[in-house]
Amino acid sequence: MIYKHFASVYDRLMKDVPYDEWAQFLHQAIQRYGNGGNRVLDLACGTGEISYRMAELGYELTGVDLSGDMLAVAQEKMMKKGFDALFIEQDMRELKGYKPFDAVLLNCDSINYLLKEEDVVKTFQAVYDHLNRNGLFLFDAHSVHKMEKIFKHAVFADNDEDVSYIWKCFDGEYPNSVIHELTFFVNNGTDYVRLDEDHYQRTFSISEYRHMLEKCGFTIVDITDGIFQSPDIEQAERIFYIAKKS
Repeated sequence: MIYKHFASVYDRLMKDVPYDEWAQFLHQAIQRYGNGGNRVLDLACGTGEISYRMAELGYELTGVDLSGDMLAVAQEKMMKKGFDALFIEQDMRELKGYKPFDAVLLNCDSINYLLKEEDVVKTFQAVYDHLNRNGLFLFDAHSVHKMEKIFKHAVFADNDEDVSYIWKCFDGEYPNSVIHELTFFVNNGTDYVRLDEDHYQRTFSISEYRHMLEKCGFTIVDITDGIFQSPDIEQAERIFYIAKKS
């Protein structure tokens, strides 16, 4: 999914996301389980919110995203923060042309934009092939619980001074999938501009993701809900997977 209009309003819509806590969680996982290297690929990096935070923590960052508009925002942020990072427009299923990394990140449920199991496996294999020995792959995904209980026929709305939205959820074509129908009203200074987008997402169960990771050669290090500490991970809204290339 290429964010056609979303890039211009993404950060305003995501202002409440706990990026600082996420970055610390990722940093601690890399320090605990990683190979000691600092080359990190931020896959589906979006506007670079995780990228620049990881750079601040001392990592050498490369960012990849399918949206050139998102990458332009990310590049500007990194420059303003004083960091030199390479950002590349590329499909995460088709990674190529990079030296191996010590860790690959895939955050903000970006994996859920892959609707076919074969595309998930293709992405996992591409990540595996771009990791150094004992390198880590850290990604998060919506839980099946979230698809079934929270997104199911849901409607969300918010009215802010800069941007307002109506977000409707419909059943998707695949099991555990959803269509997000998004309508934004963006304040351009003199008027409100309407923008419409449809986003398609699908998730898989913990056992299915585990199987796909192991199929590509990964060893599972941890499966957790990260910073949220739910008593039952199956009931968590977001699940974090940490896998290693042995």
